[in-house]
Formats: sequence, C-alpha cells, structure tokens
Amino acid sequence: MIRLLVAGATGQTGGASLEAARSDDRFDLVGGISSSKKEVAGCLMSRTVADAPDADVLIDFTLPGASVALIRDAAKRGMAVVTGTTGLSDEQEDEIREAGALIPIVRSGNFSLGVNMLLALVEEAAAKLDGYDIEITETHHRRKVDAPSGTALMLGEAAARGAGVTLSERGVFDRHGQTGPRKEGEIGFSVQRGGGIKGDHTVSFFGENDVISLSHRALDRRLFAEGALRAALWVNGKAPGIYTMRDVLGLD
Repeated sequence: MIRLLVAGATGQTGGASLEAARSDDRFDLVGGISSSKKEVAGCLMSRTVADAPDADVLIDFTLPGASVALIRDAAKRGMAVVTGTTGLSDEQEDEIREAGALIPIVRSGNFSLGVNMLLALVEEAAAKLDGYDIEITETHHRRKVDAPSGTALMLGEAAARGAGVTLSERGVFDRHGQTGPRKEGEIGFSVQRGGGIKGDHTVSFFGENDVISLSHRALDRRLFAEGALRAALWVNGKAPGIYTMRDVLGLD
C-alpha cells in the first residue's frame, strides 16, 4: 500500500484526488496539504511537506510558487512526486529539474488518458499533414489563472515535434490589429474562459479543401484524479528523473 500525501487538497483537482485516494485500497491516505484554513473531514491537514506525515508519494495540484517549495521539501524527504501544476517560470522549471536529480517526478499538464492519447495523435497528424495550418483552441472555467492551459501548450509541443519545428519559434499567442496574412508554419492558440467548463481542447488542421479536427472534452474532474493516482502507483520506487504520462502509459 502506497502512503500518499495530496497537496492542494482543498482545491478542485487536488480535492478530487484526495477523495479518489480515500476510496482506493491501494493507497494509505496519510494526509493533505493546504495553505487555506479549510479542513477535510477524516484527513489530517498540514501547511507544508516539512510538517506532514511521512509518505511515499506526493500529489501536487497547487500554484507555481507553492509547487516549487513543496517539491523541494519532498526531495529533502525522499518522496516521489506527481505534479500537475502549470504556468511555471524558467527559474521555477530549473528548480523542478534540480529536484528531479534526487527523486522521481511525474509532470503533466493533464493526467487524462484521453488527452495523452490525443497528444500522440496530434504529433502523428502534424508529421503527415504537410502544408496544413495548425490552430489550437482551449476553453476552461472562469477561475483558471494561466493561459494558454498547460494541456494546450502540450498539444502545441506535440504538433511542433510532428512538424519538425519548435513551438518557441512557431507558436503564435497574440493576434490583434493589423497582423498581416498568416505566416506559413505558425501554430496558433486561441483561449476562452467562462462558466464551469472542466476543459475543452481542439487541434485543427486547415487545408485548402478540408479541415481535420482532433478534440477532447473533460466531463468530470475525477478523470484527472484517476490519472494522477495511476501516475502515483507507477512512480513509486522509480529512479530519480523527470517523467511524463507517456512514460506512465507506455506510449513511447
């Protein structure tokens, strides 16, 4: 049985992970971590990893600053980490990589099995559909604080790999005013925020005579919680390093 800590336990995705672990006999839910004053019935709550019970794996769905501190403390205590936090700065990314030299870390902008299959399909389509224009559209609830979503960026990276380019060179995140004609090879992003949408992502390939769209829609946050628990089972006992859901699902 894997001893599990859940950070962001009073948030939406962290809370769903905590509840899913509570009913899964493969896990011993030793506690949750939250900076808020909220309590979760039947679960020991701590403010930091440093004062939390010992665990094998930490699941982290928090904000960037908190996430880096949690992962740094987890590395000191030898805990494996599964993290879905997005929107990190370059400096924060460096700190995560440093921690990955000490502990195994599974990182993903989306833990859905369907999304990870979509990533593989997008990469293959981008490799085959030479000359098609690629556009990525994502929609999330009004409370989401980063844009584009981590999943949209993952889809952009998948499309760029398939096309043999880099997203840093071809990604277009802002169109306003007199932009001129669309440049060949651009990978465009469009963002919508509103209501309670769990997460919609579509990658469209526009040709002169047809349009091919690959989409995924999340219907319930349990989708992400189930994927995070699958990653926690997989990462326990692995060698230090940075892993992805492709590793967890054997897609490579």
